[in-house]
Amino acid sequence: MLTVDFKLLKIRDGDNVLDAGCGTGRHTLHACKLAKCRICSVDILKDDVKKTKILTKYMDQTGEAIGWGEAMTSDGLRLPFQDACFDKIICSEVLEHVDDEVAGMKELVRVLKEKGCIAVTVPTYLSEAINWKIDSDYYNHPGGHVRIFKAKQLASLMRSAGLKLYAVRFEHALHTIYWTLRCLFGLKNEKAKVPALFYKMLELQIMNNSKIPNAIEGLGNFFIPKSIVMYARKVTD
Repeated sequence: MLTVDFKLLKIRDGDNVLDAGCGTGRHTLHACKLAKCRICSVDILKDDVKKTKILTKYMDQTGEAIGWGEAMTSDGLRLPFQDACFDKIICSEVLEHVDDEVAGMKELVRVLKEKGCIAVTVPTYLSEAINWKIDSDYYNHPGGHVRIFKAKQLASLMRSAGLKLYAVRFEHALHTIYWTLRCLFGLKNEKAKVPALFYKMLELQIMNNSKIPNAIEGLGNFFIPKSIVMYARKVTD
C-alpha cells in the first residue's frame, strides 16, 4: 500500500532518495522498481530495517529492482548524512510519532538539496480524533502517536522549515473505516470478526487493484481520508 504518489514526487534516474521512517520498505521497494535511483532507507526500529534489507536484496536478485538501496537504523532527529545530499525525500506516517516535530522537519530539510522535493504524510485530524476518542489504546502505548496534525499545522511546519508546497492529496479512506472498527471492537481484540473481515477486503483491494473498491475509496477520500500527503520543494529566498 502506497501513500505517496510517485507521479507527483517525480523520482528520476540518478536521484539520491531518502525514505525516512521506512518501516518495512513499502515506498523504498516501489522506488527501486521505478527508477535507477539510489535510495537510503532509515528507521529507528531494527527489525523493520532488517526486513527492508531482506526485501530489497530479494528484489535485486530477482531482477525486479532497477534502482539500488541500503537500509540502516537511525534516529530521525540526527540523520547520519551531510547537508543537501538528497534529491527526493519520503517521510510517510512518521511525524505523529516524533517528540520534536519542528526539529524533525528541520533535519529532513537539512539533508534535502536546493530545489529538491519531499513528500510528507501524516494521519488526518478527523480520523485521529475519532480513534483517540473511542479507544485510548490507539495512542497510549510505546511508539504510539504523540500528536494530531491539522492540515494548516502541517503546512505551516513545512513552510517554516524552508519548503514551498506544490500539491496536497488525501488517501486511504477505507483504512479510516478499518481503524475505527478496530477501535470500536477493542484495539487489542485482534480476533474480532468484523474488523478481520474488513481487513481481508482491504488486502484483496491492494493485491488486485480492484476497480470498484478503488472508486469507493477515491470518493471517500473527499470525506474521510486516513492520511494527508503534502508535496513540497526546498527553496531559498
